[in-house]
Amino acid sequence: MSDPLTHECGVAFVRLKKPIEWFQKELGDPLWGLRKLYLLMEKQHNRGQDGAGIACVKFDMPAGDSFLERERTAKRNPIERLFDGALAPLDRFTPAQLQSQSPTELKRNFKMLGEVLLGHLRYGTSSGRTSSMCHPYLRQSNSESRCLAIAGNFNLTNAPDLFAQLVEYGLHPIGDSDTGVVLEKIGYFLDREHAHLESAMGEGSFVNLEGRALAQAVSQELNLGRMLRRATSRFDGGYVFVGMIGNGDAFICRDPAGIRPGYYLETEEAFAVASERAALSTVFDVAPESIHAIPPGHAVCLKRDGTMTIEQFAEPLPLRQCTFERIYFSRGNDPAIYRERKQLGRNLVPRILPLLTDGIERTVIGFIPNTSETSYMGLVEGLEEHQRAQAGETINALIAAGKATPDAVRAALGGRVRAEKVAHKDQRLRTFITHDAARNDLVRHIYDVTRGTVDPGDTLIAVDDSIVRGTTLRESIITMLTRLAPKRIVIASASPPIMYPDCYGIDMSQLGRFIAFEAAVGLARDGGNASVLDEIEAKCREQQHAPPESMRNYVSLLYGLSTLDQLSAKVSELIRTPSLTWKGDLFVVYQDVNGLRSAMPEHTGDWYFTGEYPTPGGYKVLNTAYLNWRRGESSKRAY
Repeated sequence: MSDPLTHECGVAFVRLKKPIEWFQKELGDPLWGLRKLYLLMEKQHNRGQDGAGIACVKFDMPAGDSFLERERTAKRNPIERLFDGALAPLDRFTPAQLQSQSPTELKRNFKMLGEVLLGHLRYGTSSGRTSSMCHPYLRQSNSESRCLAIAGNFNLTNAPDLFAQLVEYGLHPIGDSDTGVVLEKIGYFLDREHAHLESAMGEGSFVNLEGRALAQAVSQELNLGRMLRRATSRFDGGYVFVGMIGNGDAFICRDPAGIRPGYYLETEEAFAVASERAALSTVFDVAPESIHAIPPGHAVCLKRDGTMTIEQFAEPLPLRQCTFERIYFSRGNDPAIYRERKQLGRNLVPRILPLLTDGIERTVIGFIPNTSETSYMGLVEGLEEHQRAQAGETINALIAAGKATPDAVRAALGGRVRAEKVAHKDQRLRTFITHDAARNDLVRHIYDVTRGTVDPGDTLIAVDDSIVRGTTLRESIITMLTRLAPKRIVIASASPPIMYPDCYGIDMSQLGRFIAFEAAVGLARDGGNASVLDEIEAKCREQQHAPPESMRNYVSLLYGLSTLDQLSAKVSELIRTPSLTWKGDLFVVYQDVNGLRSAMPEHTGDWYFTGEYPTPGGYKVLNTAYLNWRRGESSKRAY
């Protein structure tokens, strides 16, 4: 995606099923679990490069020793920094010394070594980009079963309401981020679960228990499913979050609509969870088919004794898995995602063909940025199939007419798809080191071109994952591509236009920043329909204090005034800056919604394209986003 999108995060979790001494003796590596956590995080580093954090729970530590540890950093190369620190004690021991230490000694010497391990990758949000904002968040206690660590990939649309609920409980929460709210809400009901069990401990086999014996009995009997059902009852959003309790229990929850992805794997050695299936497949060297998606509205519950259950904590909603995960965020080495991205490119063929007026032999196809490569391959293959089909029809006609001479057949087969790597992104170019004017000049050099790949008079097609704000296209990419002197440039978006805010984990809640919205507003004004903007505002104001369950999408009235082709043409105008000296034609071609859905039929989370939100909170965010735009507060977050 040419415009950088952030806010999507990743989780990694490893729970050893065997004691550390088993890994020490059988595998010769007592740090096996820590290394697996590192690999899971590295294989998902695309999900968060603004910060990272790791935490661990250590079993059977003597009183006076720590049983729950955490490290976080928001510095550059955060994963590398964290694990350099975690593994630094290796320099102090020979392999023989490492093998001779007891599990307790190992856990004392390696701060982040434990039986339950949690990692998180973060992109910065409106909450800030400091280390203190990185997950996992901790709720401390000197009672193991009341200590809680939380990390996740989520956004809650109603965090302020949940914060107010915490205050009603009589709590005094610090900070109002949705992560903090989740931590405090679950922590509150963890305390309630303790109170419930302690009140029942005078019955049955728990008669006369007190002190440490009572604490251990409560810890063993904690009902994670019951706790989560109570804690999450009013959550509205998309989420996968992982919780570790200091006693060794753990849980992994996925939202009722399955918006955010979460996968689990069980092997003889460990139970593991990640945001991406491909990461688990690679790190544990297993077939993708052996990895399972966490069911929506369910939690994987792991007890200290090793038992695992999958429990429903919320009523599942219609499945609305996020399509942006497949289009952009997740790494493309997952076989299903790879196939889907290629199909997105193939599905662009009918929309591209009308623009190839000079023939396929005068067309060059490239991609921007690297994440668009798979869709580019699909487009190339689709155009090649079309070309072969046309050649076959021509040859059959020549045969029928008795004119199938060698020269005529060669001419029919002569056209070929010219696929080139026309553009490169300089990953190391830093654009934040100077003032705005100089920064704009640097932005224009983030991408570079391969000269000689395009001849004068050629049509150049550049495939992009998606066009969100259009800023990078305007400020860098179009200018850069014109250096190749094509006759026309076609920006082909593998996804439909982004027309609505997201509030479930992607940083795009400001409606006024979308170039498709800008284009729709321009078309309304050009067509004498500017009054629709007032009409939408009035309707949004009428419902702004209504319950989210009753809210409707009135912004769709604006988009109903224009077709996809009209919107595409207007976007083409908007990304062409007045300073551009190149005189060729510039087109934008978007995937349509049908093309998107046919490429990934199991992933119907397309509210940013369609305005059909999976939870009531989405409509509230849309309503707020439109009113913010009308007030001139386009940069204000809508939730």
